[in-house]
Amino acid sequence: MNKPLILIIDDEPAVRKLLEITLESNGFKVESAATAKEGKLICANHPPDLVLLDIGLPDMSGQELLKELRLWFKRPIIMLSVQSAENEIVLALNNGANDYLSKPFRSGELLARIKSALRNRTPESESSVVNFGGFQLDLIARALTQNG
Repeated sequence: MNKPLILIIDDEPAVRKLLEITLESNGFKVESAATAKEGKLICANHPPDLVLLDIGLPDMSGQELLKELRLWFKRPIIMLSVQSAENEIVLALNNGANDYLSKPFRSGELLARIKSALRNRTPESESSVVNFGGFQLDLIARALTQNG
């Protein structure tokens, strides 16, 4: 059986390491990114089964990255943040997050939420083509075309 691949996008090395250890010891494969740019590249080139996304990233807000990813990435995204204000949680969920966990979080709860998101995900077409404003971007072929 293939282990699900989880991508952690968080700028804090200690948090990434804790999540890597927790996830790997519970049967997941893990990739990590410290920036939004790095996370987008990994999602495009090696789509993970689920993304754990921090709101506070050095090069872009996690909320903005979430909105960008949701233009083409249909797999589960769980937000992780020290921000626990209701408006921040509501914004993340409205931007397309499947779930939201406030730091510090309990590892058992995180694992349960990951398993639930993976279990409840809807099968998506694995199209690598994103359409926007007359343009077609093929993420696999790395080709951009306009109006065909």
